[in-house]
Amino acid sequence: MPTLMQLSNDMKPLTFVEALRNFKSAKVLLVGAGGIGCELLKNLLMSGVKEVHIIDLDTIDLSNLNRQFLFRKKHVKQPKAIVAAKTASSFNPNVKLEAYHANIKEDRFNVAWFRQFDLVFNALDNLDARRHVNKQCLLASVPLIESGTTGFLGQVQVIIHGKTECYDCNPKEPPKTYPVCTIRSTPSQPIHCVVWAKSYFFPQLFSNDQESDGIIDNVSANEMERREIAELARETTELNELRSSIGQSDNGFEKIFTKMFTKDIVRLREVPDAWTYRSPPKELSYSELLENAEKATSPWLNEQNVWNVAESFAVLRDSIRRLALRSKSSKDDLSFDKDDKDTLDFVAAAANLRAHVFGIQQLSEFDIKQMAGNIIPAIATTNAVIAGLCITQAIKVLQGDLNDLKNIYLAKRPTRVLHCEKTCKPNPYCPTCSFVLLQLGVNDKNMTLRVLVDDILKSRLHYSEEVSVLNDKLIYDPDFDDNLDKTFDDLGINPAKNTILTVLGDSAVEKDDDGEEATRVPLLIEVTFIDSNSTEGLPYQILSNATSIPLKQQPPSNSPEDSQVLTDEINEVNDFSSSERIVINLDEYDIIVDSKTSSHNKQLKRRPSNDTLTQEAKSKKQAKIHTM
Repeated sequence: MPTLMQLSNDMKPLTFVEALRNFKSAKVLLVGAGGIGCELLKNLLMSGVKEVHIIDLDTIDLSNLNRQFLFRKKHVKQPKAIVAAKTASSFNPNVKLEAYHANIKEDRFNVAWFRQFDLVFNALDNLDARRHVNKQCLLASVPLIESGTTGFLGQVQVIIHGKTECYDCNPKEPPKTYPVCTIRSTPSQPIHCVVWAKSYFFPQLFSNDQESDGIIDNVSANEMERREIAELARETTELNELRSSIGQSDNGFEKIFTKMFTKDIVRLREVPDAWTYRSPPKELSYSELLENAEKATSPWLNEQNVWNVAESFAVLRDSIRRLALRSKSSKDDLSFDKDDKDTLDFVAAAANLRAHVFGIQQLSEFDIKQMAGNIIPAIATTNAVIAGLCITQAIKVLQGDLNDLKNIYLAKRPTRVLHCEKTCKPNPYCPTCSFVLLQLGVNDKNMTLRVLVDDILKSRLHYSEEVSVLNDKLIYDPDFDDNLDKTFDDLGINPAKNTILTVLGDSAVEKDDDGEEATRVPLLIEVTFIDSNSTEGLPYQILSNATSIPLKQQPPSNSPEDSQVLTDEINEVNDFSSSERIVINLDEYDIIVDSKTSSHNKQLKRRPSNDTLTQEAKSKKQAKIHTM
């Protein structure tokens, strides 16, 4: 006879199936049609969701086909969203699909547009776009399921405004950038050589403008001396003159090679004090490599092998010939594409030659392709697992079971693949989700800014004189009142487009500990157009209940002494390799080390006074490590 526990476990699948019925009437938005997006779209259709809108700006690359199963070779260069919707429609013809080959940041995808959805899924690989969707969902009060993968690792995060942490509640690692002086003069890693070949050498030969791709920082006085800037300008002029030599038999290639790998290297080696603590670069000889290159037999046929210097020389010479022919037959500048064999050969060969010059490890063309193309390793199985976990959390959200929501992490560990933790409350210091939204209905485009400032902000919401109003730029503050008598129409505030205004200011009725007017959290005003019959003779109507704007909390400050005491403990945790959140408990502090990302995110937080360790733990003065 089955026990009560067995009966309970047997009933759980039935509860899950019952929960799937919520999908029958759900209208969802899927942002991103890549690896996770394809899996999610399939899951949504197989779950019987009512309607799916899918948006993606990208087109299909050849490198996508091994894991983005909705695409075939015939679809290369076609819009991902359109092809994904067309292919997936056969899974469940009853589901309404609408696809957009567009940028999610376009004006038409405003807050009002987001409100039509019951749920939003993020399947993006772009930090800026993730933040934008996060902000739009917070403003629209629409739940967001955020997801991502890197190799065998993955994560799912549930974001609900006012209930859970948003995407920006914990700081993210910024995109990697490299100073110009390092790339140009003192490379020390293979990536430095790849960036030089892709973002400096290639554009100088085959395009009019350098393609920085955000990788090389803008030159500033702090990064290099004026003499170096002048030197860079002189070298650029020389390269531009050499562009005319491209394609002129081997004579043109000899001039380019000698300038980049002989003359420039000799000049760098003569810089005083530059090579005191490292080996100086060694220039290459064109004549010697030309002789050895004749013995190189098609080294580019195998991208997994690491070429020797002669082979890299041969590949560079051949790729420049091919690119020169393309450049002459096209009016447009050439640009790097990781799936373009000619441009990839050029970058791989040039990067390896430069690496050899500076005594840096050389890489295979396959590895260089990943670096130059900013390719994040992706595994189809990981995408499938994460997409399935997204659906389980989505079912809980649509069922209203918010207490059972989890943030889930997929880790490469033999004993525990999935790590789950309850969703955390929003960070009160987060600049993104710590706001109040006020919906303002306007029936007259001639309503002035003065009405907003004096009648709504100061009279109704009790802001002090220290208040600022911003659109995409500052339109009012106490020292800039030129726009007070201008209309919304004059200021470009279009109610038809659901313009969002940001209000920053102090409270006129509440004081801080020093008796000064206390700063409030940002007030976001969504301006929409309404019928004049509903405003009782006023040019506006407040549509949401935002009569009280809470005060802004100030993050606790940590003294230098606190940080110094805990330096050793933090450094010890840096060696921890599992994908978990680690908390080191000391006497009155928590060091939180988030190792779910590629680099640890360390935070030092003072524990509340009522949360203390036991007397025994205090006496031992030892850190206790545990997982959350």
